[in-house]
Amino acid sequence: MTQAYCAAAPGHPLHGPYHGNEYGFPSRDDRVLFERLILEINQAGLSWLTILRKREAFANAFAGFDIDRVAAFDERDRERLLADPGIIRNRLKVDAAIDNARRLQALRQSHGSFAQWLDAHHPLGKDEWVKLFRQTFRFTGGEIVNEFLMSLGYLPGAHAETCPVYKQILKLDPPWRSAGPSRATAAKKVVTLKRKIKKIRQDREDLAK
Repeated sequence: MTQAYCAAAPGHPLHGPYHGNEYGFPSRDDRVLFERLILEINQAGLSWLTILRKREAFANAFAGFDIDRVAAFDERDRERLLADPGIIRNRLKVDAAIDNARRLQALRQSHGSFAQWLDAHHPLGKDEWVKLFRQTFRFTGGEIVNEFLMSLGYLPGAHAETCPVYKQILKLDPPWRSAGPSRATAAKKVVTLKRKIKKIRQDREDLAK
């Protein structure tokens, strides 16, 4: 979504509440994070309105977005999901949801929670986030990762600065506000600085000869 969303969403029965109460708002709740990941993956190739219309059905189909329960889904659950007209019946997306729940279980073992795993890697630039998500999860292309992170305040851009919701989000101190340069950018600066120092020392040695 673009900043034009801020102009179009208010007043809409589905877009309005999502834009005004959720989009860009930070969350520490793993269920919220897992839900957003599932919904963003399922939006690929479709409109966000389609996903919002099916949101309740997704919650019912995926055990209220309980990570452990979804991770325990078996072949019968997979077939049930593929036969459910209330959700997106795409095998790749269904498989990704179940497999990603299992991967999240591992991340919670190593980091404590999905949110803490995100915090452990923050800040990163968009390309670095995409690379990390592709290494960690299934069905997480560039736009999916960008929207997921932007919708939860890890990347800026969810709202125009003139949008009233933007000011509300600033009060919540979203992660992107405290983000310094990404790790890759910082590393490049260190390398550049070391090269400059080395060059200065070399110049001094040359002058002393």
